[in-house]
Amino acid sequence: MELQPGREAVVRVAVATLWTSPEAVRPVDCPALTAGVDIPTWVSGMDTEQQVGDCVLSQLLLGERVLVSELRADGWARVVAVEQPAAKLDPLGYPGWLPAGQLAVPDPAHTSTDHPLVVDATVTGLHATPNGPMVLPGLVVGTRLIPAGPPRGDWRPVHVPGRPTPLWLPDAHLVPAPAASPTAEQALAVAQRLLDVVYIWGGLSAHGIDCSGLVHLAWRRFGVLLPRDADDQAVATTPLPLGAERPGDLYFFARPGRKIHHIGIVTATPGDGGQRRMLHACYRRRRVIEEPLPADRTATLVGAHRVAPAGRVSAPGR
Repeated sequence: MELQPGREAVVRVAVATLWTSPEAVRPVDCPALTAGVDIPTWVSGMDTEQQVGDCVLSQLLLGERVLVSELRADGWARVVAVEQPAAKLDPLGYPGWLPAGQLAVPDPAHTSTDHPLVVDATVTGLHATPNGPMVLPGLVVGTRLIPAGPPRGDWRPVHVPGRPTPLWLPDAHLVPAPAASPTAEQALAVAQRLLDVVYIWGGLSAHGIDCSGLVHLAWRRFGVLLPRDADDQAVATTPLPLGAERPGDLYFFARPGRKIHHIGIVTATPGDGGQRRMLHACYRRRRVIEEPLPADRTATLVGAHRVAPAGRVSAPGR
C-alpha cells in the first residue's frame, strides 16, 4: 500500500522533523531529511543561530501517527501530527511538512495491542537480531512500540513501521505503557535526564529540544498528551496561586501584553523569600539547564500551573 491523502500514516524513522515548508529547509538540514535520518549529526552540524531557525516546527517519534493531507511529486508530505495538540493551528493536531520517505502505511496486523511498550532509555537503538548489528539508532525516551513476542534473554522483539520483520532492543530499555496517571515528580525525573541537551527550536527529543518540547516529552513518556506549544500548554493545565507550586509543576512566562513565550518545570518548593528554581530548555544558553529564576525571568513570570492528566496517548495506530 502507498501513502494517500486523507489517510493516516506512521513515522518510520527514529525522529522525524516537522518543517514549515519544503522550501524552508537549509543545506545544514540534509541529515534530517533522508530515510536514514541522522538527528545527532544534524544537531552537531548547526551553529548557534541555525539551532534557533524558525523553519522547524516540531519533531515526531518512531510510530507516531499523522494524517496525510497532501503528497507532492518531489517527495514531500503535508501532514497533521495528531498526537501533538495545537488547537490554534488545527483542531486535529500540529500541521507541517515531512519527507514522505520518513512515513509508512500502518500495518493493520500491528496497530492494536493490549500491552504496548515505552522506551525508557534516554537514547537507544534497534538491532537486526539480539546482540546483532544496529539498524535503527537514535530512538529516544517516550517512543511507543508494539511487542512482537516475548523477550529472548535480555532482548525484546518489536514491530517497526515500514519493516517486514521485527527488530530488537535491550529489554531493560523498555517499560510497559503506564496504566495510571503519573505524578508530577515522575515527569520531572524524566526531564532531569535531559539536562545539558542542546536547545533546538522545535526540538522534541533527547538529541535536541526546546522549552515546550521538554514539557511535552516528559509527560508523553507516561502517556499524557499535552499540547506542543507553551501557550497551548498553559490553556491545558490548571493555574495555581504563586507560592503553591511544587516540584513538577510548570512556570509560564510572558512579556506585558504578549502571549506566553516560555515554560519551565518547577524543581523546588519556593523558599521563604520566594526564591524559585526551574529546569528548562534555555534559548539564551542553548541547552537544558536547572537554575534559580534570574531577575529578568521573575519579571516575566505570569503563573504557575499543574498538569491534571486527562488526555492519554493511545497505543500506536489506535
